[in-house]
Parts: sequence; structure tokens; C-alpha cells
Amino acid sequence: MKKNLLHGAFYLGSIGAALGLLLAVLSFGDHGPAAPMIAGDWWGGLQQEILKHTTAPLVGLLIQILVILLFSRVFSALLKYLGQPQVIGEMVAGIVLGKSLLGFYWPAGFGALFPEAGLPNLFVLSQIGLIFFMFVVGLDLRLTDLRERASTALLVSHVSIVLPFLLGAVVSLRLYPQYGPANVTFTSFALFMGIAMSITAFPVLARIIQEKKLTETPLGTMAITCAAVDDVTAWCVLAAVLGIVKAGTIMSALGILSLALLYVVVMLMVLKPLLLRTLSSAVKTGEFNRPQLAIVFCVVLASALVAEVIGIHALFGAFLAGTIMPQSGGLRASLSGKIEDFCSVVLLPIFFAYTGIRTQLHLLDSGDAWLMCLGIIVLAIVGKMLGSAFAARWSGMSWRDSWALGALMNTRGLMELIVLNIGYDLGILSPTIFAMMVVMALVTTMMTGPLLTLILKTKDKT
Repeated sequence: MKKNLLHGAFYLGSIGAALGLLLAVLSFGDHGPAAPMIAGDWWGGLQQEILKHTTAPLVGLLIQILVILLFSRVFSALLKYLGQPQVIGEMVAGIVLGKSLLGFYWPAGFGALFPEAGLPNLFVLSQIGLIFFMFVVGLDLRLTDLRERASTALLVSHVSIVLPFLLGAVVSLRLYPQYGPANVTFTSFALFMGIAMSITAFPVLARIIQEKKLTETPLGTMAITCAAVDDVTAWCVLAAVLGIVKAGTIMSALGILSLALLYVVVMLMVLKPLLLRTLSSAVKTGEFNRPQLAIVFCVVLASALVAEVIGIHALFGAFLAGTIMPQSGGLRASLSGKIEDFCSVVLLPIFFAYTGIRTQLHLLDSGDAWLMCLGIIVLAIVGKMLGSAFAARWSGMSWRDSWALGALMNTRGLMELIVLNIGYDLGILSPTIFAMMVVMALVTTMMTGPLLTLILKTKDKT
């Protein structure tokens, strides 16, 4: 007790001496006009100071992120009761916070929450989140599964890309004259509509399979494999389309595609073996240390940078970086676990909100516009679901499993929104087409769970 009292007296004496010395120094050094320590209108000054802080860019960004996360959690919880995956709730939250609802019915509130000056910060955060998300998608690819089921997976996934791609190009003949941007060629518009119609959301599909307890079933493994092949193929096709669109001329496009091919070869033939040697200790232990984790992040960002500079988009570079990471000893699962939670919980909802801000459903203000939107939805379902189902049946799967696989491959979700935002940023998709395609992505993703449940309840017929 006595010892504690002595310690307390020493502590108070030290603090008092330090404060006295500080006041002496300040008094000795301040030769200017004296300022009162307590202002007369202290309440008004406090209000002005708080107001000044609330208008700072960082405060505005933190408020935006907080609101986005709260809305995402609320809508994800609500839609979970309807059998929808979390991504649907986040997509709906983005629409609610965007120009379609909040911006349309309460413009003042929308402007205060998402001022134009603050949108670039939100955009940068969303892109950083997407880069690391695509890296995780690349990590989750199991190339051994692709080899084991290569023939069926290639047939199903490529039919499910080619058919909707062609349908997207065909529907462009009707959409382009009325809704296509004036400064974009029909070729660029048609190519991008094709790739936008042919996307499958590998992460959403994997989550639905897990929720339906199909992970260890032949249907689940085949769906994961087909979606993985679809992802690899679609991103390669997207890279080629972006090269053609950005180049403008055939020779420039060939130059970009040649650089892209060289970049892929260097990543696979040079950097992949180099990473295996550099991270050899992590391969043995199954865990990264901090210097090794820094190397991995540098590879991801450098790959994204090179892909962006070449002209095939940073997200392709991040995806490719994920595919070249060492697979031994559960290393990919360990790395994915370090990144995925933060991306999924914080950064991806920001992307959904940013997409919702840009989506203007009120532009679909006529019967013709909604009819065209319905036509896009129907063609998207026909191309993906029917194409996948008939290809699966042709390869020997039962009719029930074929239709279930078609329903799963029709899932678009987040991957579709990524592609749509790329097209919107490049000016290839007009605001009206962008809104139509976002509605298509929502509808095709929301129908997957209920449709899959209905199909699996039917009697299996071979």
C-alpha cells in the first residue's frame, strides 16, 4: 500500500513538473500578442471547428463506407431469408443507395452523401478491392480439376460462352442504333455486348454450391470446373476485346494482343518458377511470413499495372497473378484466407455501391426500353442456361444434372458487374444499356438458387 502511494506521488509530481516546465517554455518563447486561453464564444467556435472537420474528404469517405457497409449487411440479411446469396443483398444495397432510388427520390440527401467531388475516392477504393478480389479468384482455381474433367468442362463452358456471345452480337443490331453511344463503332459495341452476355460468376456459383451442400457431388465438382474454365476463357476473350476496342486499328490491336501474349508467357514461364523458388520455405510450412507476403502483394500490383499499361485491364493481371501462385501445402488457401474476408466485407460492397450510383433505372422510361431489357434477359438465359444444359446432356450427363448445371452457369453476379463497369468506363455502354445489363445481372443471379432447388427436387432421368 505504501509502495503504491509512493508511486502515485512520484507520478503526479512528474506530470506536474513537466506541465510547469512546458508553461514556462511557452511563456518565455511567446513574444507576440497574447491570445485568451478561453474564447468568449467557445460554443460557436466549437461548432465551427466540428463543421470544418466534417467537410474534410477523409470524413466524407469514412461516412460513405459506414453507410455502404450498414446497408449491405441489412439487405444481405433480408434477402438471405429468400434463399439469395450475400452478393445479391450487396447488389440491391448499391441500387438503393444509387441514382435509381436515393438519388431519384431524395436528390439532396444523395448529393450530401455522395458528392461528385468524392466519387473518385470511392472509385479508387472499389478498384483496389476488385484487384485483390480477382487475385483471390485466380487463387481459387484448381488447375488439376481442369485437367481431370477437361473434355466435358471445355465443351460445356465454351458452348456457354460462344452461344450467348453470338446472341449478344445479334441483339446489338437492334440496340446500337437507338442506345449505342455516338462515338463508339458498332464492332466495339457488339463485341462488348457479346462478352457481357457470356460471363459466369465463378465466386457466386461456388458459394451457391456450398450453400446447397453440393461441393462433394459430381454435379458440384463439374459446375466448379466448368465455371473455372469459363472464367479463364472469358477473361482471355475480354482481354482480346479490350485490346481491339482500345487500339482502334487492326495493326494496333495486333500489337496489343502480341504484347498481352508475351506478358502471359513471361508470367507462366518465367515468374511462376521464380516464385516457386522464392517462396520455397512458405511451400514447406504452408504459411507466409511478412517479407514473403510483401513479395506476393508486389507481384499482384505489378501484374495489374503491366496489364493496365498494355491495355487489357488491371483486373486480368490480378487474376493471372493468382493463377501462378504455388499450389503446394495449402498455401493458396492460406493466402486466400488472409485477403478474402477484408475484400468481401469491406471493399466489394464499396464496388456494389459505386455501381449502384452509376445505375439509372429511371432511364428505362418507356415500354420499348423495358421490352428491350426483357429481351436481353431472355437471350442471356437462353444462351447460358440452354447452351450449358444441352452441351452437358450431349457429354453424357442426366437431364436433371444438365439443367442444374445450366442454371448454375447462368449465374452472373459480381463478375458481370465488373465487366459492365469496364464497358461503362470506356464509354462503350451508354447509361441506358448499362442499366439494362445491371437488371439482367440481378435477375439471372437471383433466379439461380430457387431454380436450382426446383430442378434438384425433380426425379433424375438419364
